[in-house]
Amino acid sequence: MSEPAPPAFATIRVELIDDGRLALLTLDRPAARNAIDRRMAAELARACALLSGEASLRAVVVTGAGERAFCAGADLRERGSLTAEGKTAHTVAIEAAAEAIAALPMPTVAALRGYALAGGAELAIACDLRVAATDAIFGFPEVRVGIFPGAGGAIRLPSLVGLGAARDLLFTGRQIDAAEALRIGLVDRLEAPELVVEAAIALAREIADNAPLAVRAVKQALAASAGRPPAHARPEVNALRAALDATADYAEGLRAFAERRPPEFQGR
Repeated sequence: MSEPAPPAFATIRVELIDDGRLALLTLDRPAARNAIDRRMAAELARACALLSGEASLRAVVVTGAGERAFCAGADLRERGSLTAEGKTAHTVAIEAAAEAIAALPMPTVAALRGYALAGGAELAIACDLRVAATDAIFGFPEVRVGIFPGAGGAIRLPSLVGLGAARDLLFTGRQIDAAEALRIGLVDRLEAPELVVEAAIALAREIADNAPLAVRAVKQALAASAGRPPAHARPEVNALRAALDATADYAEGLRAFAERRPPEFQGR
C-alpha cells in the first residue's frame, strides 16, 4: 500500500487520498447493490490487512458505489446455490471481513447512502463512526429468511443502541430510516445524500489532524475497556496512555501549544 497506486481488486476499490493520510475503501458492485459475495468478503479482508500495515495512514472511510445502497447484505443469489456448509462458510467470510474492518488500528468512518441491510449493516457497525445520508435505510432482516445476523450484528448492535432497541431490530427484522437510526445511536451524523462521502472524508480529516499515535491508542483503549469493569480495564488503558509520554509527537504537541501554532505530528 505504500506504492502510489494501491492494488486492484475485482469487487472493491481502495484509494489513498490526502497525501496518503486517508484511504477511501469502496464496495464496488453497484448493480448488485454492493451485496457481499464470497470474492468481496475475501477482498475486504485482504484490503484491511494491507491497510493495517500502513503506518502513515490515519483514517479509513468505507462507502458503497452508487446511490441505491451502501450494501444490501450477503449476495443471496450466490448463497442460494450453496450447500449448508457453503452457506456457513460464506457467513464466516463476511464475519472475517467485518472483523478485519473493526480491527484496523486507525479509526474508520462509514459513509452510508441508500440501503444498509443485514451483512451491510454489520459492516457499517464494524466501523468506528457512521455518517448517514438522509435517504439511508437500515435493517437486520435475517430472521425473515430463517437466520440471524452472524457477522457481528447480534454482538455489536446492543452496545450501540442499547439492548431494548437491539431486540426490537433483531426480533422484528424491520427497517428504519436515517432519522430513527440517529435517534437510537445507530449512526452518528446525518448529511444530504450527495454530500455524505465528502462529510465522512471531512470527519476523517479532522481525526487525521490529531496525533496519530494518540488516536490509535484511544481506539485500543476503547476496545480494551468495552464490556469490562473499570478496575479490570484500567491497567491496560493506563499503559497505553503512559507509552505516549515518551513520543516525539507529544513533545511536538507541547511545543506547539507553548508557541501558539498548529502542531506538526509525524507519528513518532
